[in-house]
Amino acid sequence: MVEITSSHDEDSLHGESLPPPPPDMDEDNDVIEEHVGGVGGECEDMELTGCGASACCNPRKGVYRFSALFFMCFLGFGSYFCYDTPGSLQDQIKDDMGVNTVKFASLYSLYSWPNVVLCFIGGFLIDRVFGIRWGTIIFSSLVTVGQFIYATGAVTNQFWLMQTGRFVFGVGGESLAVAQNTYTVSWFKGKELNTVFGLQLSMARVGSTVNFLSMGPIYAWVDTFADGYKTLGISLLIAGATCIYSLICAGILGLLDKRRSKVLRLNSAESGEKVQLRDILTFPLSFWLLCVICVSYYVAIFPFIGLAKVFFMRKFNFDETSANGVSSIVYVISAFASPILGYVVDRLGRNILWVFIAVLVSLGCHALLTFTFLNPFIAMSVLGLSYSLLASALWPMVSLIIPEHQLGSAYGMMQSIQNLGLALISMLAGLIVDMKGYLVLEMFYMIWLCVALISTVVMWLTDSASRGVLNLTVAERRNREADRERLLGS
Repeated sequence: MVEITSSHDEDSLHGESLPPPPPDMDEDNDVIEEHVGGVGGECEDMELTGCGASACCNPRKGVYRFSALFFMCFLGFGSYFCYDTPGSLQDQIKDDMGVNTVKFASLYSLYSWPNVVLCFIGGFLIDRVFGIRWGTIIFSSLVTVGQFIYATGAVTNQFWLMQTGRFVFGVGGESLAVAQNTYTVSWFKGKELNTVFGLQLSMARVGSTVNFLSMGPIYAWVDTFADGYKTLGISLLIAGATCIYSLICAGILGLLDKRRSKVLRLNSAESGEKVQLRDILTFPLSFWLLCVICVSYYVAIFPFIGLAKVFFMRKFNFDETSANGVSSIVYVISAFASPILGYVVDRLGRNILWVFIAVLVSLGCHALLTFTFLNPFIAMSVLGLSYSLLASALWPMVSLIIPEHQLGSAYGMMQSIQNLGLALISMLAGLIVDMKGYLVLEMFYMIWLCVALISTVVMWLTDSASRGVLNLTVAERRNREADRERLLGS
């Protein structure tokens, strides 16, 4: 899943190159100087009277923007909630549908497969084909349709239909995240952007957490009046209500944005994602090491959480509710920690150091889960912190080593590699569980974290040898940039 992270460089976003900023709109200023229609880019604001001039209906007022923020936050709630329904109902899916762990894991890998390609064209579809408003509604509709195909497959006892639904769900899910990012930057650039990014990441994690805490009880309640695969199907249909809610939010947000653009005479927001494959040939070694770190770290997080419920039940003798609760801790911690740790990294710099610490601590957490019977709540809580730290430090580094005009290509390639890795590892993880068990699976994840750790050290050495900026403090980076500009000026 694409994540929103705040960074010191506001022109970079996890997985996306952000659009050109819309103007800062002073609430008391009646002249819009940028991004407006009319000759010469200047015009007079539309006169508002009656209810339309009230704070909640006036796009010039902060109340209007924060009303839209409510719908932006819930735009991806259904997608994040339903993404992990396989993880929260792992045993039920395997038992009711009669599938092994390999087939179960395909429900995750099939989400990732379409996004090996779509990460390159999601921004193009929004900018050039659908537009931000219709694009958001279309992608949200795909998420909703995919969830209901997935649920219908369970109701009719057709696992292939469940797999088809997850594929359709994946087609809409990642592109919906691009649309959400585009809306956010269009409305909040130059104002509360980093705070809004942190809030949206928190809401995404809330969606995943609520899923883990609620789907077990929902299944148990449905089981009182249904049996077998029909219980599973009805439970997934109920989960689909969150996607309908997000679709409604997409429609309302489109209306709010249309009114804002009309009153303030703004151009339509664009994703700014200009992807050119030829740019890839010019990327430095440090970028490819970032890609290796990204894929080798995330394959030890998302596939692990997807299979963690049964692992906790079998090794630690947890009941289903407790196992789902522990599985969701990483998301709960991330919801609170990501904005705070993002702020810390913004202020201190030293990105490679933070990545190294995050990978090393994550490796220790998996070792605790693998080789000890210490309460997994501790290891999972620390894993949530290290996961948040890595996301805050890793993704902004792309903007430090890649020119701005190539960021769309860089983030597109990085997402593509990440989704390819998640798709392959999800399938392989299911095979390992069926053939060797969870102990070998945990060691498999630890090997990938070792790869991430070695790649981080190599990148650190490479950056130091080339006098790079990835592990400098923020002050040192500014001084380096000032010296460069002075030399160019002379």
